[in-house]
Amino acid sequence: MLVHLRHLRADLALPAIQLGAIALALRLGPGPGSLAALAVLLGTGLFGTLRALRHARLSADTPTARVASAAQGYTELQGRGAPLAGDPLLSPVNALPVLWYRLRIERRQRDGKWQLVSTDTSAATFLLDDGSARCVIDPEGAEMLVRRHDVFVRDDLRYTQWSLIEHDKLYVIGDFATLGSADVRTDTAAEVRELLAAWKADRPALLQRFDLDGDGEIDLREWELARAQARREVRQRQTEALAAPELHLMRRPSDGRLYLISDLDPERIGRQYRWIAAFHATVFLGATAATAWFGQIGVF
Repeated sequence: MLVHLRHLRADLALPAIQLGAIALALRLGPGPGSLAALAVLLGTGLFGTLRALRHARLSADTPTARVASAAQGYTELQGRGAPLAGDPLLSPVNALPVLWYRLRIERRQRDGKWQLVSTDTSAATFLLDDGSARCVIDPEGAEMLVRRHDVFVRDDLRYTQWSLIEHDKLYVIGDFATLGSADVRTDTAAEVRELLAAWKADRPALLQRFDLDGDGEIDLREWELARAQARREVRQRQTEALAAPELHLMRRPSDGRLYLISDLDPERIGRQYRWIAAFHATVFLGATAATAWFGQIGVF
């Protein structure tokens, strides 16, 4: 079973809206109500078709990059999942370590049907390792195409969990950024001025540190000593920052483009979006035909 979700956003909402509109049109029959329902089907069908085709094209046209050499911006990565250092994220159902999970809890009713009680989705970050480097993956706002799922029944509750675990194959497309040494400021003169201004703001500490003759003032010679010390401290900070490892991060694009995390191969992802596009196109064409037919028989 495959779960396709963006925290219950468009990809789940559109079919629900469409099914509701179809049910409304069938119940009301010809008339203004069914016309409104057909308008909803036309709009959602067209939107869903274009959206799914755009996502399929982005996945197909974006080349896969290596983490260590990926360009900044919209990028596609493939690798293996790995946890961050520290305490692992544990499944709320079986307490086993996972990278990401979505949990749906349902309660059995007297008629034997299952009613939704709650859902829960983890927001913890994890890593993608492609052998060249590791990239932190932030799942916030991502569409998740995940096939692993487990079902647990305890008394009258049913728990369905979709998850990613360590060593899973991962496919991610989104906004790639490298933080760390690449962002180190190297305007030494400006940093020295800022540091000296900070020292001057704390005059007692400045006098204690650089007033060598104890006259309560900083003369030119003492000020030059302060400037030399400020330069040494700034250069030391820059050296330490440049030596720090870079942090690669994948996150949701700010321009609204597709942000996808999946354990599927890219080819299957493309097929999945094409099937979604075909479904919405069928809804759109069906609504178009129904509108035309109603128009011919003079209902509208």
